[in-house]
Amino acid sequence: MITVDTCGTTAYSPLIPAIKAICDASPGDSLEVVMNNAEAFGDLKEYLSELGIGFREIYDGEYMTIQFVIT
Repeated sequence: MITVDTCGTTAYSPLIPAIKAICDASPGDSLEVVMNNAEAFGDLKEYLSELGIGFREIYDGEYMTIQFVIT
């Protein structure tokens, strides 16, 4: 599983490393994106839904994780 931790990202949107990982991944790769930015997390869920990619959400205090497989 490829893990992208965007927590603490302040110079740019946490979506940038997440989308880069999605673009770099091959079909069948499992990805896990860890965020602490609720707005970016919601945007990523919306993006994956628009692409028809199912995902799993995990909430742990201030951290939010989304897991999915690239199709």
